[in-house]
Amino acid sequence: MDAEAKSSLTADLGVTSDIFNGYFMELIAESCPGQSFGLKVGEVLYHDKSEYQDILIFKSETYGNVLALEGIVNCTERDECSYQEMLANLALCSHPNPQSVLIIGGGDGGIAREVSRHGAVKRIVQCEIDQKVIDACKKYLPSMARGFDDRRMELFVGDGFAFMERHRSEFDVVITDSSDPIGPGEVLFRKQYYELLNQTLKPGGLLSSQTASLWIPAAQVFCVDLMKDVREMFPVVRYAYTYMPSYTTGQIGILLASKDKDTKFEEPKRIFTEEEKSRMGLNYYNENVHRSSFAYPTFIKELLKTLR
Repeated sequence: MDAEAKSSLTADLGVTSDIFNGYFMELIAESCPGQSFGLKVGEVLYHDKSEYQDILIFKSETYGNVLALEGIVNCTERDECSYQEMLANLALCSHPNPQSVLIIGGGDGGIAREVSRHGAVKRIVQCEIDQKVIDACKKYLPSMARGFDDRRMELFVGDGFAFMERHRSEFDVVITDSSDPIGPGEVLFRKQYYELLNQTLKPGGLLSSQTASLWIPAAQVFCVDLMKDVREMFPVVRYAYTYMPSYTTGQIGILLASKDKDTKFEEPKRIFTEEEKSRMGLNYYNENVHRSSFAYPTFIKELLKTLR
């Protein structure tokens, strides 16, 4: 496909992202009205529509290879470390002994890569619904997809809901790496999903899930309402955030919840030595960034007061 040509990636629900004049332009009218995010395209590497979603991978001029699902940037080689390392390690470093980990979504393999860096983890199970995403990422995003190669990995391609119905009280940590709440990712932002997560976790288990940036006005009500629902099931619920230059608002939120009332997400139980950080290949996460992800600006503090 000629990167100078306009290629429609239009999806429902207000997403009208296109490649236009050499730039991938992400437009999400419902959640981010009046703004867009763009990356200059060097070459379109892959574009297909699976049973579930539109899949685009392109080589950008400054962010490396980029995966976009349903017209929304999912990850880039340049800044994926922020998202992957934080979503995984905020949870794993808050659990006293995470031996069994379930990943829902995460078809690029980046979360599996981060989990596999933890030697204490004995079992890694991943449920991803879209085989085409996995295959495309193995070919065009191998630095992330290498997570699928770990000997502890058990990969199930199919419905995560159905998998969890069959596996109760089985996992110490569940990490949900979903796309935005449109297409196949929409069901992962419902109360019923968190009820199932609660049943899947062992006593004392905890979870981390991608959630919205609170810079998005529509997401403010959505996130607070979701956290209120989750608090009905878990005694400890927290909102964290990390910086993501390639996401429309420059940030993304992370919802954390624990079945253990004594969990203190703000203070990591496991602190890596400098040698461990180097060996693990960590580019973003460290104990100070962990703590600072709960340092809220005033407007977020005011929003979260309603949860008390």
